[in-house]
Amino acid sequence: MTTKAMAVPTRQIAFVVDLNKCIGCQTCTVACKRLWTGHPGQAFMYWRNVETAPGQGYPRNWTAKGGGYKDGELQKGKRPGGADYGVPFDFDYEGRLFQGKADRARPSPAPHSAPNWDEEQGAGEYPNNHYFFLPRMCNHCSQPACLESCPNDAIYRRVQDGINVINLDKCKGTGSCVEACPYGKSFLNMADLKGNKCIGCYPRIEKGVASACVAQCAGRAMHVGFLDDMNSSVHKLVNVFKVALPLYPEFGTKPNVFYIPPAFGPMVEDAQGNPTNQAKIPLAYLEQLFGREVGSALALLRSERSRKMSGMPSDVMDTMIGARSADMMISPLT
Repeated sequence: MTTKAMAVPTRQIAFVVDLNKCIGCQTCTVACKRLWTGHPGQAFMYWRNVETAPGQGYPRNWTAKGGGYKDGELQKGKRPGGADYGVPFDFDYEGRLFQGKADRARPSPAPHSAPNWDEEQGAGEYPNNHYFFLPRMCNHCSQPACLESCPNDAIYRRVQDGINVINLDKCKGTGSCVEACPYGKSFLNMADLKGNKCIGCYPRIEKGVASACVAQCAGRAMHVGFLDDMNSSVHKLVNVFKVALPLYPEFGTKPNVFYIPPAFGPMVEDAQGNPTNQAKIPLAYLEQLFGREVGSALALLRSERSRKMSGMPSDVMDTMIGARSADMMISPLT
């Protein structure tokens, strides 16, 4: 059971990612990397990244690291090592790409993991292999295991928006937050022994500007807003239509990043190459990611898409499409 008293935010900022629209371009990854993690000791950190699912993810096999809560009790997970992050290694780009060196200028020792190590590999056998892109960031949880685990009370929830932030003046570099976060989104900077994590772009949020990952999304796959704002797309997708779901809800941290599951992918092909009525992405895998509610969300999404394609109105599809980007990024100040 949670033992720490934590601030109860007056409002909660939330993010929705439409997995039907993410094209895996990594623009959000680059936007976050350029803005926030260019300091000493942060080269290996990706506060925001886009993984291929199914896949090993970043850090490697993060789903099995542990942490979060079980039956209300805080769990201590494993701390990823350098190889799990794919600690940056140097390539001889000139020799590798332009000179055609025989040894391909492989770094030594040869790496075995890195962000996007297994990009677009997925699972299954051709022609029924499958994958989709899964953007990830700090979930700014309502029950954050990182906060609960910190022995120095260095992590706090912002009252005005529910964003979870590390107070670097209090942080003593114990790394307990790294072990406690079941999503692998807390990091330890070995250059200064300080915990680092996504800050939800709160300096932008305070000015009514969308976070960098949302603003730069080339596929228009992301929404940001307050859950209590009935005009915001996140409120509608999470609380009204109920098609946006948290990732691994069984971790018990009550995430505030939600995902619209992939509902419109290709169908399984039979031996003659004809499409069947079975989706290539197995329902069991989506239930593993998003819980049993995903079946209902998929059914609604497919039904509403059919309505829209037949010329009938659909508030669900209109909200997801977001004809105006401003409708997906309603000012947090309103």
